[in-house]
Amino acid sequence: MSRLPLTMAAVNYDRFQALIDGTVRPEGIDLEIVPLEVEEVFYRQSKYAEFDVSEMSMSTYTLSMGREDFPYVAIPVFPSRYFRHQSMFINARSGIEGPEGLRGKKVGVPEYQITAGVWQRGIMEDEYGIRPREIEWFSGGVDHPGREEKRRLTLPDDVHLTPIGLEQTLSQMLAEGELDAIFAAHEPGAFREHKHITRLFSDYKTVEKDYFTRTGIFPIMHLVVIRRTVLDAHPWIARSLLKAFEASLEEAKRGLLYRSSLKVMLPWLADHVEETVAALGSDYWTYGTESNRKVLETFLGYHHAQGLSPRRYAPEELFVPSTSSSFVI
Repeated sequence: MSRLPLTMAAVNYDRFQALIDGTVRPEGIDLEIVPLEVEEVFYRQSKYAEFDVSEMSMSTYTLSMGREDFPYVAIPVFPSRYFRHQSMFINARSGIEGPEGLRGKKVGVPEYQITAGVWQRGIMEDEYGIRPREIEWFSGGVDHPGREEKRRLTLPDDVHLTPIGLEQTLSQMLAEGELDAIFAAHEPGAFREHKHITRLFSDYKTVEKDYFTRTGIFPIMHLVVIRRTVLDAHPWIARSLLKAFEASLEEAKRGLLYRSSLKVMLPWLADHVEETVAALGSDYWTYGTESNRKVLETFLGYHHAQGLSPRRYAPEELFVPSTSSSFVI
């Protein structure tokens, strides 16, 4: 039987490397991964649906569920996870001395619906009692002007979101004091260029470790989607791809434990790995629905509470049914 050719857009992660170099091959599939920056992946996939398989923002996917014209369905593969305390930035001249100081302030977001923002707002409310309605929100490009929401949003009446000007950037507005903070997925240019732009949590690693210790949550950012028409024609590919992604993840984990030489250009790689395992446990990065149930339920609760989904979905509703169970011998 000839192998089914599929194209996939994704970031060139270590957890995909075994699929890229052919060490792992999905059963019955010739998978060609096209390595792209994450913003380009999301733009091309959400606007033009160019690829058979793709990495996708979990929030964009959840926001799109139920739309008849949405061409994708997900499998429980999570290539990006990220503690988001470290990507909240403030203008130190705004008088913000801690999370509670954000009440009544002006906060920029690249898009209100991005997964990082959903987690950051949820954490602010759960951990510090700050509701989205207590902040004045502004959306637009962080370092480049012209960014818009990928989907039209209908937010709660008490949440105020204003797009910035077509020539403005959030980073410049933060530096000049027009914004008090930015909740983003990466460091704004102003953070590297101005000493008065700092992180909300200066000791973010300690804060994030404590958050995981108390909640058990290592936030999921992205999942993997398959074109629905391809899956309908070849329903076996969901399980085949899931198995291959899991095998590639295990190869990446083995690479981090390799000690004859450094697989990654970090001189104290062993210490980094040991610190991470001590804080998060040896199984801190997994795929599948059940092992990630609490993380998924928390995110889906935030997504609905923030007005981004019509109801609180169950984790199983996000994924191809055949990927939620396995055979037993």
